[in-house]
Amino acid sequence: MDDSEQFLFQVGKKLKSYRELNGQKQSDISFHTGLETSEISKYEKGKINMTLKTLYKFAKVLNVNPKELLDFDIKSDQ
Repeated sequence: MDDSEQFLFQVGKKLKSYRELNGQKQSDISFHTGLETSEISKYEKGKINMTLKTLYKFAKVLNVNPKELLDFDIKSDQ
């Protein structure tokens, strides 16, 4: 997995973690963001890239600062 894939995977883990901490389902996030639940699943798995606008929507619904979703280390294979 290259660094960019690792980055998407880590963001997805954060999204899922905060969603579960809040006791929310993907359908709850879908309702508040206007995103399809299948998209949310792909974001949580790190399968697709998101815009900053989408990151902001997630942060707002999850009641966290957007930087919290990006607070992690990427371990490089180099």
